[in-house]
Amino acid sequence: MTDFAGKSILVTGAAGCIGAWTVKCLTEMGAKPVVYDLTDNRARLDLIMEGAEDVVWETGDITDYDRLTAIIAQYDISAIIHLAALQVPFCKADPVGSTRVNVMGSINILEAARQAGIKRLSYASSVAAPAMGDNEFLATLYGAHKICGEQMAAVYWQDWQVPSIGIRPGIIYGPGRDQGMSAAPSVAMLAALEGKPYNVPFSGPLTFCHVEDAALRFIGAVSKDQTGAPVFEMNGTPADTASILDMITAKTEVSAEISFSGDPMPFPAEPDDGRLDELIGASPYRSLEQGIEDTLLMFKQAKKRGVDIPALAERLTT
Repeated sequence: MTDFAGKSILVTGAAGCIGAWTVKCLTEMGAKPVVYDLTDNRARLDLIMEGAEDVVWETGDITDYDRLTAIIAQYDISAIIHLAALQVPFCKADPVGSTRVNVMGSINILEAARQAGIKRLSYASSVAAPAMGDNEFLATLYGAHKICGEQMAAVYWQDWQVPSIGIRPGIIYGPGRDQGMSAAPSVAMLAALEGKPYNVPFSGPLTFCHVEDAALRFIGAVSKDQTGAPVFEMNGTPADTASILDMITAKTEVSAEISFSGDPMPFPAEPDDGRLDELIGASPYRSLEQGIEDTLLMFKQAKKRGVDIPALAERLTT
């Protein structure tokens, strides 16, 4: 990847899972991540790295265009990784508010990049986006928001030559993935480690991507100037829910009842097509076995640093 040393990179939504890992990876590369988030909650960052308190963190609403552009100017931002969004259940609970965040927030990012002349922009779309087509999968307001974001990005390239790369993650797993139904496999890893029973509320095949692999792809997408506004799948590795739980059980020392039930998740489970990795020169996805080992190890390391892992497990499994 291009040398990021000393460069200021804006990361929106860094209180979230992929965002926290993006900040961690950028910091390790010698970059200067500048967080822009509605909250100053660094719990996920504390879980995965030391020195979270030293990260430059500006609180602000993604719908506040003036505040957003002021931060970009203040820190001389050279690239933007846009991850701030409200996900499926929050969109259903608050259709109007979530549309402001997901749609207006995205166009604010695009317009801010245009005005600042920023040519390096990656943003999170979703596996929920292609579900909006004529197919068997469940349509959601969140998916509609993400389709809108992809189309707005295409117009910004067409009309003003603002380049961007949209990425549609599959099921993200790993430390910090603790929100939403698809977080269940990650919660199961934590539960098994702490010897707590847990039931994953779905079955069937899905595509799984370790969160660090995801973060590195969002970073790779801003490692050099791009053209156009392509959108890529980031599917990682397909696997069946039952096989994931078998691997978790095999790799934990404490016996715990980890089970699954319910219908398959309403998303496709296709192998990754490799198009994004070819463009940005990404390393291969880690195997699921390796990803589970890495996740369990990080939970153990966090516990040694004083992170209250038992309390986290209790909160997520009850």
